[in-house]
Amino acid sequence: MEPNVATVIPAYRTADSIADVLSRIDASVARIFVVDDCCPDGTGHRVRQTVTDPRVSVLFNARNLGVGGATAVGFRAAFDAGADIIVKLDGDGQHRPEWVPLLVAPVAAGRADMAKGNRLADFAACLRAMPLPRLIANVTLSGVSRPVTGYWRVADPACGCLALHRKVVGRLPWERIAQGYFFESDLLFRVGMLDAKVVEVPVAPVYHERSTSGVRLRRQALPFAGNSLRNFARRVLARYLRRPSLPGLLLSLGALALLAAAAAAMYLPTFASGSAAFGVVLLSGFVVQDVLRQPASPVHPELDGDGTGW
Repeated sequence: MEPNVATVIPAYRTADSIADVLSRIDASVARIFVVDDCCPDGTGHRVRQTVTDPRVSVLFNARNLGVGGATAVGFRAAFDAGADIIVKLDGDGQHRPEWVPLLVAPVAAGRADMAKGNRLADFAACLRAMPLPRLIANVTLSGVSRPVTGYWRVADPACGCLALHRKVVGRLPWERIAQGYFFESDLLFRVGMLDAKVVEVPVAPVYHERSTSGVRLRRQALPFAGNSLRNFARRVLARYLRRPSLPGLLLSLGALALLAAAAAAMYLPTFASGSAAFGVVLLSGFVVQDVLRQPASPVHPELDGDGTGW
């Protein structure tokens, strides 16, 4: 039996591109939800006036909620409509509609709870398609997000092109997921707290100048770092420190060894050097243990079908 697939498209300043995106979504998708995030260009009204596809429903936010808030609104609508798998695309063409079947396939086959696009799979293509500051930002986000989310094998956590099984959608705490620039990383963190299995699907990098600016990246750097540190602490506390565990012991002793090395650096350099080396070994052991803890199988078969995240 084919799954009931819905696509959610948060829309903000995409009036000139969204019609083309909608026209390329194939017949495997049963419902399409466009969420006008209080768009000043009237994207939602443009869709209603020009798009005749009966699968398309337009939702309007009374105020701008950001990409995360708009996505949550769309996912709730798709969930309530009975979708088995929900796919998120951007309305500016950065996510190609032709990717939808590729994202749906591993979730529909029962191999994953979530599938994400991976733009970094072909690094040479990234070098050609992305400006260097944007590429550096994406690689940096990848490095930061791995310990934060626990998904050490996810190469492109910042990619917003994704598919989720409805049972996982219903279990996510949508009211607490970040609404702005931190949305993709926070969503992956929340999925990880469910022990959901995530797979990546290689996709071509598509860059639009309007999608991200250097000013925005600089402005969001400190909040992103703070949110990442908070989520890392939450994950480690929940997974390893609330009850005795080998990873928790390695992390605690490694951190203490590094603190001791920092305190002794001025007065006992030999001790500080040894303590620092010991701390690095212990923290490396924690990383190895954390990597080995990757979910091996999907969790959605064990969840009931009721949504508790709203």
